[in-house]
Amino acid sequence: MNRCKKLLNSAVLAMLSVVVLPAALLSSPAAAQTAQIPNTQNEAANGGRNFPAGTLRGQFMVVNYPQIQLDGRAEQLSPGARIMSANRMLVMPASITGQNLLVNYTRDAAGLVREVWILTPEEAATKRASADRPLFNFWPFVAESGPRDDGKTPFDQLPRYGQ
Repeated sequence: MNRCKKLLNSAVLAMLSVVVLPAALLSSPAAAQTAQIPNTQNEAANGGRNFPAGTLRGQFMVVNYPQIQLDGRAEQLSPGARIMSANRMLVMPASITGQNLLVNYTRDAAGLVREVWILTPEEAATKRASADRPLFNFWPFVAESGPRDDGKTPFDQLPRYGQ
């Protein structure tokens, strides 16, 4: 007893090949495949990777995850931060704890380090901007200008709003 039924006979297959195949061949390629990725810095010109705009360079060391040091200052990795090796592979922070590495990095909106790329020697040889000024230098506890309160100023002598 034959329980298998033929789902498509040869006539239906012939009709599909006449209609579907030419339409697939004549369609244009996807836009994502033809779009050119712009070089944001000159690392790619020297055989390196393309890094996003606004990427900074610094000395990076994982102290105790998520605490890190960037250029000798205590910083913190953001939740879900990614560290990419020179081989373009994901690196776990515990595997590089205590190593001082030259990296490119980006920050998130809260100022935490979001993405880190460990550099190859070719990428490290190219010039890139680094963070030479404090982040969020418009906050009153970072800015060096304006009146300061040493804790001993009487209340009526403190600066008022708008002064």
